[in-house]
Amino acid sequence: MATASVTPLSSIQLSTSPSSSNSKPSSAHSPASIKFTLRTDQNLKQPTLIRRGFFKGMALLPLILLKEQVFLPPPPSEAREVEVGSYLPPLPSDPSFVLFKASPKDTPALRAGNVQPYQFILPPTWKQTRVANILSGNYCQPKCAEPWVEVKFEDENQGKVQVVASPLIRLTNKPNATIEDIGSPEKVIASLGPFVTGNTYDSDELLETSVEKRGDLTYYKYALETPYALTGSHNLAKATAKGNTVILFVASANDKQWQLSQKTLKAMLDSFQV
Repeated sequence: MATASVTPLSSIQLSTSPSSSNSKPSSAHSPASIKFTLRTDQNLKQPTLIRRGFFKGMALLPLILLKEQVFLPPPPSEAREVEVGSYLPPLPSDPSFVLFKASPKDTPALRAGNVQPYQFILPPTWKQTRVANILSGNYCQPKCAEPWVEVKFEDENQGKVQVVASPLIRLTNKPNATIEDIGSPEKVIASLGPFVTGNTYDSDELLETSVEKRGDLTYYKYALETPYALTGSHNLAKATAKGNTVILFVASANDKQWQLSQKTLKAMLDSFQV
C-alpha cells in the first residue's frame, strides 16, 4: 500500500504572491493571495507530524486579515441617540429642563452666518435627531432660496420640536425687515404654515395668535389644530425675523402626546428666543 509523505514545518510556505503566472494579481496582504504549499518527499516512509507547525502558520492568517482591515474605512453606522440631559446644562431656574444654545458647530447656516444663534429649553430625557442633508440647507449655503430645518429634537411620549429657517427674501423684498414689516401674524403663518404642518396649511386650522416683544425683536406665536398634518394633530409655533432670515420654532404632538405634555411644549415654545 502506498504511503503518503508530508513535509516537515520548514517546507510549509505561507505566500502572499500569486500561485502561478496565470493567477490574477492581488493587492499586498489580500486574503486571496494567501496560499499554502504542501510538498511530499518520496524518500520518507512514514508521515511526519506537522500539526504544531500547521496551526502556527494558520495563526498568522488573522493577523494578515486584521492588517488588511485596519486601513479600511469603518462601515457606516447610525448615530447613537443620547438624552440631552447627559450633555446640556440644567436650567438654573428650573432643573427639570436643560438649555440648548445653538452655536456655529451645530448647523451649516450658523457657520455661514445666515442664522443668528438661538436658544430654547428641553426636558432632559429628549434626544436630538438627525436632519436629512436635503432638508438641512447644507447643500445651498450660503444662499438658500427655500426654507430649511436647523435642528430637531423629540421624545416618543411627549412630541417633537424643530427650528426652521426661511430666507427673508422669500417673504419680503425689504432687507433686514422685522417680522412686523413682513405683515400680520396671519399673513406670516399663511406663508410658513406648510413648514409647521409638514404638508399643507388651512387658515381654519389656526386657533390662536399672539404677539410678544422680547428685547428688540417681536415674536408671533401660534396655536394650531392640524388633523391632517404630518408633524402631528397639535402644533405650536413661534416666529421672528433677524438679519436676512425668518426663524420659526415648531412644537408638535399627536393626540396622546398632547394630553401628556402640552404644558411642557408650551414652556419650550415660550423659552425660544433668537
